[in-house]
Amino acid sequence: MTRSDPPASSGPGARTVRVPDDRDGQRLDNFLLGQLKGAPRSLVYKLVRSGQVRVNGGRAKAERKLAAGDEVRIPPVRLGEPSDKGTPPAGFLKAMEAAIVFEDARLLALNKPSGVASHGGSGISFGAIETMRALRPEQSLELVHRLDRDTSGLLIMAKKRSALTEMQALMREEGGIAKRYLALLTGRMPDGVMSVDAPLHVGLRQGGERHVQVNAAGKASLSHFRVLERRGGQSYCEVRIETGRTHQIRVHSQHIGHPIAGDDKYGEAEANKRLREQVGLKRMFLHASTLEFALDGGKAPYLLNAPLVPELLDVLDRLA
Repeated sequence: MTRSDPPASSGPGARTVRVPDDRDGQRLDNFLLGQLKGAPRSLVYKLVRSGQVRVNGGRAKAERKLAAGDEVRIPPVRLGEPSDKGTPPAGFLKAMEAAIVFEDARLLALNKPSGVASHGGSGISFGAIETMRALRPEQSLELVHRLDRDTSGLLIMAKKRSALTEMQALMREEGGIAKRYLALLTGRMPDGVMSVDAPLHVGLRQGGERHVQVNAAGKASLSHFRVLERRGGQSYCEVRIETGRTHQIRVHSQHIGHPIAGDDKYGEAEANKRLREQVGLKRMFLHASTLEFALDGGKAPYLLNAPLVPELLDVLDRLA
């Protein structure tokens, strides 16, 4: 929010905010969250879907990238005090602080635990970003990207607006950020690298739950699977993705007949039950392990790693 912008208001009238230069390229939903301090993400999406939010006089989708100078109509919204949500529990704050694996003047990276959402909303009061903001109230922290709630591993936050803008530009650029995951796939994958080039379409089930499937009408999606070892009849793989679609690795794994072990949504119920009983796998075995990129136009290289978490290492040991 610029100094000249009026604060979020619960008054009778809508307001129009001109997008400042330093918000060029920001998604509409994230811009609105900055304008409507304390508003749950679910409310922001509802406002956008209902057409109450307008960009340059027209309806827009939540993922629209704004340009500097765009005029955004923001409807009147009655918000509770930020303090209504309270603060994250002390144990959660401590666990998230211990999860920090990298920090410099521009970026902060977590080894996000499985079960922790990237952000609050949909009944979740505190996600990773809200908890880190509670830990660092003097800093301006913004999510660079998201991880599924059940996926562990690298989650990056920007400490400066310039770093956020550059990171988001890299994410839009083909090959701008090299992303590698570790996953246990059910069954025996063939040797070598298996590349899956299959478009993905995000649909909504009754109740608003997102469900992704391979569909010719979807967005281009490319994943590369490489077997690291075979254990207990399963395939421990490194997965490199060239696109970052919703549930990409999970759906591509399902598509080739080797879904991710422990995936309750796209996996095999019988295989999941067997792995739970035999080796204690109680979560999805998918971990964001490595991110490689460069800032300052390629002059400042970063190679970030998040080690495989103990509960997954234990599963591998029991499979041997």
